[in-house]
Amino acid sequence: MPTTYRLVCQFALCCAGLLLACSLAAAQNLQILTEDWPPISFGNDQQVDGMAVEVVRALQKRISKAAGADAIIQVVPWARGYKTLLEEPNTLLFTVGRSDEREKLMTLLGPIAVSSTALWTRKGHAARLRALGAGMQKLKVGAYRASIFADTARRHGFSDIEQAPTPQIVANMLFAKRFDLWVEGSFVVPSVLNDIGRQRDEVEKVSTLESLELFLAFSQQTSAATIKAWEEALRSLKKDGSFAKIYQKWLPNESVPMALLRIDAP
Repeated sequence: MPTTYRLVCQFALCCAGLLLACSLAAAQNLQILTEDWPPISFGNDQQVDGMAVEVVRALQKRISKAAGADAIIQVVPWARGYKTLLEEPNTLLFTVGRSDEREKLMTLLGPIAVSSTALWTRKGHAARLRALGAGMQKLKVGAYRASIFADTARRHGFSDIEQAPTPQIVANMLFAKRFDLWVEGSFVVPSVLNDIGRQRDEVEKVSTLESLELFLAFSQQTSAATIKAWEEALRSLKKDGSFAKIYQKWLPNESVPMALLRIDAP
């Protein structure tokens, strides 16, 4: 083999090896983010738990290291996690509510939970607020900052929305009479109230705005192979009954979402 040709071949192989190594390194650097939103996900630097956390860990046991099997789940403020999802490659954020806007910005995989977005108030005030009819839309609403719940309230005609960094702060603001309406996902309300030392019967549901599907969300720059690995893992988790077992453990009174959807950004 001529020396020049041999050198060219060696250079090509070297480049291919570097590209493969870079690709694998990028996949291995998958960062997994979630929020403090019990009972779906909650915790701190030392311990992370929740229904969706248990699902994600079960999925990690079914994928390769290159796809993120060893990635650490980090609990971060929702606004920070969502910004990271939109701006950084190889990012998985959960749980993310499905919307038309978000379908254009990320790959959604799930659903891993189905909640309802509802308006809540302090005990004894629901009937008065319902009697306002359309006039209720003029009232201030409290919401979790940058959440889909704030977006849902806007879609339903509410424009005066006061936002705070955590659902717990929003709930405390409700009891402090900063506003009379709190928009939140129904199945997290009991846990949020418990966190602030309140009872479930201290609030009343005013109305349900929408049903909300919650997904795993991957940033647009995430490897297609990585997303495919998570998709196959979720399919097998739902098929063999493991997903239903986890779901019913945390949310015993809720219907298990057994469908599997993957929605890719255009």
